[in-house]
Amino acid sequence: MNRTEIADIIVQKLEANLPSMQKMYIESEPAIGYFYIDDLLPEEVARKIYDCFPDGSNMRLKKSLKEYKYIAAQMNNYNPILEEAIYAFQDSRVVALVSKITGIKTLSPDEHLYAGGISLMGNKHYLNPHLDNSHDKDRDQWRVLNLLYYVTPEWNEQFGGNLELWPEGLDCPQTTIHSKFNRLAVMATHDDSWHSVSPIDAEGKARCCVSNYYFSKTALKATDRFHITSFRGRPEQKVRDAVLKVDIQLRMAVRKIFKKGIVENKHVYKK
Repeated sequence: MNRTEIADIIVQKLEANLPSMQKMYIESEPAIGYFYIDDLLPEEVARKIYDCFPDGSNMRLKKSLKEYKYIAAQMNNYNPILEEAIYAFQDSRVVALVSKITGIKTLSPDEHLYAGGISLMGNKHYLNPHLDNSHDKDRDQWRVLNLLYYVTPEWNEQFGGNLELWPEGLDCPQTTIHSKFNRLAVMATHDDSWHSVSPIDAEGKARCCVSNYYFSKTALKATDRFHITSFRGRPEQKVRDAVLKVDIQLRMAVRKIFKKGIVENKHVYKK
């Protein structure tokens, strides 16, 4: 299937479930707005996307105190259906429907896949609580929405690898959104949208995700300010949290001098 055919299905699914998704987003918006929808694509299409995922050997491994996962954005290195699936979410009709659900009027998808693309997380992988970079790669637009489409069949919530939202901060309980097969989860990104991926405990299994970001010329909150991707420790990781707080301060100091950073972010699709 090509991106237009996949987008046709997404549009039909979103239109059919518009009121329930609007309600979910409106109710959660005062903290971290989000909605999700299950069975987004026909099962055989979702399984085909999963079957075509790389095994990680030709993806970029990110491993540190902050995160442990495989990522990729140079989509012409992989099976074409992965690129088609990613860009289906950038179809103007899909963007318009997400805008209608969230009430965010000026949304722009990112053809460069800055920090988007595909990710693979296996046993012992994790993504610590963090705020996404506030802007796009050129620092011209605000990052406002994160779209995550999960494609691993039979992924149990007990395996971990689930999206965690921390609407009241890291000292309060998180909201967990199961990274369920064929589920699309959409969350707002702003100065208070701390989120994470729970550590995975599933030998021989991998959580596969297709991700996109939407941007806007206007920040979601009037109080939003520029910030780098900022990681913290989980509530039980006191030492790691102290180290990562210092890391945030140092990297923000660098950005005050070098607006776009010292090293070019390579996580983009260079066509």
